[in-house]
Amino acid sequence: MSRDYDLVVIGGGPASERGAAQAAYFGKRVAIVEREPAPGGAAVHTGTLPSKTLRETALFLSGYRQRDLYGVTVDVDPHLTVTRLLERKDAVRDLETERIHRNLERHRVELIRGMGRLADANTVEVTTPDGPDRLHAEAILIATGSSPHRPPGIPYEDPEVHDADGILRIDRLPRSLAVMGGGVIACEYACMFAALGVEVHVVDPRPGLLPFLDREMGERLASAMRGLGIALHLERRHERVERERDRLVCTLAPGERLTVSSVLVAAGRQGNTEGLGLEAVGVEVDARGYIVVDGDFRTAVPSVYAAGDVIGFPALASVSMEQARVAVCHAFGFAYKREVSDLLPYGIYTIPEVSCVGLGEEEAARRGLDVVAGRASFGDNVRGQIVGDRDGMVKLVFDRSSRRLVGCHCIGERASELVHVGQAVIALGGTIETFIQMVFNHPTLGEAFKYAAYDALARMGPSPDDPAGGPVGDRVGG
Repeated sequence: MSRDYDLVVIGGGPASERGAAQAAYFGKRVAIVEREPAPGGAAVHTGTLPSKTLRETALFLSGYRQRDLYGVTVDVDPHLTVTRLLERKDAVRDLETERIHRNLERHRVELIRGMGRLADANTVEVTTPDGPDRLHAEAILIATGSSPHRPPGIPYEDPEVHDADGILRIDRLPRSLAVMGGGVIACEYACMFAALGVEVHVVDPRPGLLPFLDREMGERLASAMRGLGIALHLERRHERVERERDRLVCTLAPGERLTVSSVLVAAGRQGNTEGLGLEAVGVEVDARGYIVVDGDFRTAVPSVYAAGDVIGFPALASVSMEQARVAVCHAFGFAYKREVSDLLPYGIYTIPEVSCVGLGEEEAARRGLDVVAGRASFGDNVRGQIVGDRDGMVKLVFDRSSRRLVGCHCIGERASELVHVGQAVIALGGTIETFIQMVFNHPTLGEAFKYAAYDALARMGPSPDDPAGGPVGDRVGG
């Protein structure tokens, strides 16, 4: 059977859904080819949604949020299975897949279950349960996501060795866990399992965790992870993992050995491009399987576009959606959305949560800015005291000459929500006076932005337009 469309999308994750809906909104006939029984991709079924559900479960069962308020100590039953811990995940997953189906139906996007591959620059061959199908389209969007990278020297056939997509299928909580890698996924899972009472070791060859973070935030996160009981083995590279009777032995360079019951390998990702027939039609793929695209998300084949994790960095669901929308607009010449903002917020769902947007203090200085940073602790914030978050903080980075905000960094309760305040101010060219003049609800964690600005103002001095600098109390945050 052969059918004609304006756009065919291969893959059913966040990028696929938004790209398809964007084209359909402008009247294009669209089909999505998805190999799994339900749409949503890794974000819904193996990654974002289930892991964040486990995080909330870990926080609830461990009493983490209440320990400083009421002195609560909770021991989690070690015989609880992760499946039991993730029962709430199934309900949330079902709600999300129902939403996706409704969205596709509303936009009249056809969802075809099957394995898709490129036959030529404008044709997708699909192997479906009902037989082969050929879909012809003016444009093709590849949004097949990514899978865990598996470095050598690790026995992946061992039932106690897991990658980031398989860790949530374990039968029960391990007594101890070695996490190979110090990236976002590694740190998130390390915190979740530590909160559930698992002995956790993190192994990474770099001198610090998450080097893209503002250095101060990275150090605060490392300190918090140690406070959870996580052992950080930094500047250590794993050489091999071996089974010795009922335990796994991880040998690290230069000769250190860790004996644990389970291993999680979180050593990055690779593009899901195998079997798509890309090279045969001229689509370029790099050594990690990521599709090479230009600034419009077009591949080397003019009619074929790619977006989301399958093109690599930054591999954020939020950005993937925007990439797909922009790709579709370029594919059909829509003037609506022509580029992805370069101001990207990062949300890291560790314990505590970390989020940032814009420049870190060190990066801003490297770019030649005269940097002034201001800080406000949740421990000095009434809402922070109410919720028991004494370690959280908002850090604002300003350029002295323009007085503009260039970076916003949050750690603690609701960090990934709070960061959007800073994002909006940066996007609109706001200055330190923007925060000074704003009125925030009281008591809220949002008030920390105002007092972080006051903290910076004390070192920056008054605006040339206001030599008096306002009342003395305002200058010091009174």
